[in-house]
Amino acid sequence: QLQLVESGGGLVQPGGSLRLSCAASGVTLQYYTIGWFRQPPGKERDWVSCINLYGAYTAYADSVKGRFAISRENAKKTVYLQMNSLNPEDTAVYYCAARPSQQGCGSRGIMYPTWGQGTQVTVSS
Repeated sequence: QLQLVESGGGLVQPGGSLRLSCAASGVTLQYYTIGWFRQPPGKERDWVSCINLYGAYTAYADSVKGRFAISRENAKKTVYLQMNSLNPEDTAVYYCAARPSQQGCGSRGIMYPTWGQGTQVTVSS
């Protein structure tokens, strides 16, 4: 059974960078498409990015395009979200989620049956 654990969150100043990791256990990660979502305080969860099974296809929300980069290392069972030029509007709990790879990327949370517990990212001076 696939399990996901996020890490790498923390407090960063505006303009700074963080790299989030999503580590998988239980099964081979390459069988899954991975998405990143975030939930700002008091707001609904939003899709951020996704990557297909070998990383050949990636997609980003307009709000993070050009600043965030998603990647994966299947041998390490890990997907990364590199976040640059962070601003206070990026403050949120960030979640990674998985869906079977044959279903491709998706931007709706309901498409992903497996979720991690989340990691807090706070952008503040």
